[in-house]
Amino acid sequence: MEIPYGLTLFYVDDFTLTVSSSSYRRNIQLLQKQYAILQARGSRLGVGFSVPKTELIHWRTCRDRDLPSAAPIHLDGSIFRPRSELRWLRLWFTPSLLTTPHFTKPLAKAQAAFVAVKRLSPPGMGLPPYLCHRLAASLPFPILSHGGDIFYPTVHMTRKLAVFWHKVQRWYTNCFACTLTDIWAMEAWLPPLDLLLAYKRRLVNLQVLCSPPEINPATARLAPSVLTPSLLRHAIDPRTLVAKNARSRLPLPWLQPRPLTKNRAHLPLDAVPHSMLFLLGPDRLAPLLVTSQRLLAEHYPEPPEGRKYPQRRRRCRDLLIGEWKAWAPAPTWYPYPPSLKPHPFRGLNKCDAGRPHQMRSGQSYLRAHLSWDNNCPTTCHRCNESPETFEHAVPSCPTRRPARKRHLQGVTELGPDAPVWSSAALLGTLSHFIRSTRTAFQPGMFSRPT
Repeated sequence: MEIPYGLTLFYVDDFTLTVSSSSYRRNIQLLQKQYAILQARGSRLGVGFSVPKTELIHWRTCRDRDLPSAAPIHLDGSIFRPRSELRWLRLWFTPSLLTTPHFTKPLAKAQAAFVAVKRLSPPGMGLPPYLCHRLAASLPFPILSHGGDIFYPTVHMTRKLAVFWHKVQRWYTNCFACTLTDIWAMEAWLPPLDLLLAYKRRLVNLQVLCSPPEINPATARLAPSVLTPSLLRHAIDPRTLVAKNARSRLPLPWLQPRPLTKNRAHLPLDAVPHSMLFLLGPDRLAPLLVTSQRLLAEHYPEPPEGRKYPQRRRRCRDLLIGEWKAWAPAPTWYPYPPSLKPHPFRGLNKCDAGRPHQMRSGQSYLRAHLSWDNNCPTTCHRCNESPETFEHAVPSCPTRRPARKRHLQGVTELGPDAPVWSSAALLGTLSHFIRSTRTAFQPGMFSRPT
């Protein structure tokens, strides 16, 4: 249904009507008129509407100083007053489009889910790390990041979300609480939340650019100069429906970078292709298809050229890794780079995997890692020759030479490119060595009473 200066969105049996005019009263009249049209069409088709479930909200900008409108709408003898919050497709909207009310609810749900998950794997025991990593990536994060592909959390809300995400990283790695949070992310192979949300937005933007306009309503409302699988665009262009830009703020073309001044900005739909400029090549975002060609035979009988969409997804993934390296450079004493690939570490049990995590992060029960007793000397209490670091305790300490011959015949170094970090067999021998020599164990943990 075409609505002048309006927008209609459908999802299964839920639909929304949005109109724009110079006054709230005019908006109410337009909505009542469109509802009458829908009711007439539905009666001819034998389709009814659940009018009591109707919800009304008056959109406004964040800088609007006028009082919120209380104008209700009358439908079939019922009065519906405007809501302060509205939920549609599990997304919470406010009149000024503030994102804090939306992210507050997923944060509470993610915290409740994480409480249940932690019972399956307490510190030092329970599920193996690879299952903990799978749980962290498949349960708390999808709940926490719900809506993050279109909503931008505020700075204060981002800190709250990041604090919870740090708790998930620490639970997975079993590291000490005094460990740097950036090292938690690298040891857990879970990037910071800000970068993950940005990566999620890029994937959604890529889907919008590569989807057929006949199917995706957002793609059908992009600028005509953006190349999509077809050049079809919506007949009535409501691209500026809820933008409400001031007269002094002129929208920028999507290819033009945003200047430092606040008078020029991109429209929300133009910001989608502009954010993906790093994927532009000589073909200038040639038409690509996301959905299976078998499902789109009606619109595109000929198969698309090549399979470039997976390649561009990988480029988004590589950009995430590059941003992660530049986000917060690790200390000089931490040489291990960030990675998203599954690590053989995850094959060990929770206790055996936690001690290498602690020693790699520089916060363990080794004497050189002053996280448990600041008054203790840093020299190795077994050889009294060098500081008891991770590199000294495992491959260098002379008193552990018999245990190394028995367990660590193939481990000679612990650098980031050492074979031990890419071999499950060598990691198993390292785990046996640490357990047999009680390296990085709490002092007096296994001492006999006298």
